[in-house]
This record gives sequence, C-alpha cells and structure tokens, in this order.
Amino acid sequence: MSRLVLDGVRAFYGQAMALDGVSLTAERGEVVALLGRNGAGKSTTLKAVMGLVRVAAGGIRFDSTDLGALPSHRRARLGVGYVPEERRIFTELTVTENLEVGRQPPRPDAPTWDEARIWRLFPPLAELRRRLGGRLSGGEQQMLAVARTLMGNPSLLLLDEPSEGIAPILVAAMADAVLALKSEGLTILLSEQNLRFAARVADRAYVLSQGRIAADGTMAAITSDHAAIGRHLGTGS
Repeated sequence: MSRLVLDGVRAFYGQAMALDGVSLTAERGEVVALLGRNGAGKSTTLKAVMGLVRVAAGGIRFDSTDLGALPSHRRARLGVGYVPEERRIFTELTVTENLEVGRQPPRPDAPTWDEARIWRLFPPLAELRRRLGGRLSGGEQQMLAVARTLMGNPSLLLLDEPSEGIAPILVAAMADAVLALKSEGLTILLSEQNLRFAARVADRAYVLSQGRIAADGTMAAITSDHAAIGRHLGTGS
C-alpha cells in the first residue's frame, strides 16, 4: 500500500475551487514532484495533505490512516512534516532555539533527528547556531525551515518550493539534502517550478494545471516531453 494517497481531492479557498479531482500516490522512500506554473495548485495540494485548506470531496490517506477529519496538529503527530513556501521561521529566536521549537518524540518508522545530525546535513547552520533567524540569508532560512521540520522526526515530508529565492550554491546543497533524506527512507512530496532541481531529486512527477493533473510519469519521461513542458511549465522552468 502506498504511503500517501490522494484520491479525487477537490479543495477550496472560500467559494473558489483550487483543486479539481487531484489523485496521486507517493511510496516509502520516494521523491515525488508537483510541477506547474504559479496558481496551478501545487502549494494547495501540499496544504490539503496538511489540513490547511478545505477539502470538499475525495480522500487523503497516510499509511492507511484517513486524514480527512484530522486537524493539522494531529497530522503532524502522525509523522507528516510541512515546510511552507514562506518558511515561517521564528526571526527573534536563534537557529538552535528554532530547532527546539520543532522537536517531537522519536517515531518507530522514521529517522530520529537531533542537533548533531542537523549540523551534518546542513553544515552552514552549525556555524550559525547562535544567530537570530531574522539575520539569516534566504538560503540559510530555507535550510533552517527544513531542519526545524526534521526535528519533528517526520516519515512524510512536504516541501513547498525548496529552491525558490536562494543562491545557486545553496540550491545544490538543498538538492543534496533532499537526496540524503530520501536515502533515509523518507517519503518526500515537493512542489517546484525549477525543473532542473526537480529532475535532479525526484523519481516521479505530476504536472498540475488549473487545479487538475495534466500529466504524470517518471521524471525522465516528464523532462523529455518538451511539448508538455512548454504548455504547463513554460520555457523558463
């Protein structure tokens, strides 16, 4: 059974429908990318899994548990970790204090994270451990946002635009981190507009357009479909 299953999900912001029948799966230890332009429904799909938007129809299952009626904090306690596009780190807390905020007890089906492991995954943060979050660069804040979520010991990680707005050298470091997390057995669902980043880290992809799945397949198949890329991602992706 798939670790994460969305089946015909329809989600709304107020009266406006943002997802129209989205179905997808993600397996244990797999990286799955959601691709598409701004407004295609990528971030909304992640928020639907996390319980942050109203789902009016369809189902969401995580390790055979129906998430539909569960609030976001219950989903987090089941092992769903979410890194929002806005990062939402605590700017008046140090790097170490931000990590402490995210700490949860160990889980039997997920890697256990502590500061020492975080420093190995993101070496730049080790040197900045006493710096306030608000004094970090965009890339450093992105690392911290991921690191804080990992302190919750998730088995499913939702990453919203992890490469956006960060320097190229840190984009490469973020890709390395995603691959390292995959090797730990985490299931990762990420939204991306950067096709090169997605091609480096993802096994499969779903292309969204106007809240619907427009295409899906292996990452190699998606990147070789130049017509689909032009229609749904644009030449700059």
